[in-house]
Amino acid sequence: MRISEETMAKNKHKHEREDRAEQTLHPEEAAAKAAAEAAAALAAEEDEASEPVKQEAEETADKAAGAEIEALTDRLKRTLAEFENFRKRSEREKAQMFDLGARSVLEKLLPVIDNFERSVAQAPESEDPGIKSYAEGMEMIYRQLLKNMKETGVEPIDAIGKPFDPNYHNAVMHEENEELGENVVAEELQKGYLYKDSVLRHSMVKVAN
Repeated sequence: MRISEETMAKNKHKHEREDRAEQTLHPEEAAAKAAAEAAAALAAEEDEASEPVKQEAEETADKAAGAEIEALTDRLKRTLAEFENFRKRSEREKAQMFDLGARSVLEKLLPVIDNFERSVAQAPESEDPGIKSYAEGMEMIYRQLLKNMKETGVEPIDAIGKPFDPNYHNAVMHEENEELGENVVAEELQKGYLYKDSVLRHSMVKVAN
């Protein structure tokens, strides 16, 4: 407790000396010191007053940056969507062009298939090894051709005994047939084909009345 009292006494004497020193300052020095203190106080007030302005400026800058990021993100999304639409459209157009080219080639092959079909149907039955091998070879080629056409997407149209449908059948003849119903396909004169569910060639048929 004695040490504390001595320390307090020393501090008291120190403040008294400082006060006396200030009182003994030259008037110009005292004025300069007062002016410095006033300037420091004014600067502190200006800093305090400008703090809300700085904060508002920072908030405005943050909002502007956020708006710019949002605009760039939206533009990026639109660009990606447009690119995706372009890619899908290109693939669709490419597929359509391929189908168009395939249809053109397949249509030219149909008469070849017709001729093979007639040849197989009219091949004579003979025990002669040469004729028999020839007929069997023709039938094998015909079946392989039909198999390849099926793998490409070509299927024959089922016509005989079916109700006549102008979407698939082309009626070139009519006959009276009491055994069949009205507008039923009685005979197929030329086989029709589908390519991927669309008509490649209509079936040429005879329709019962």
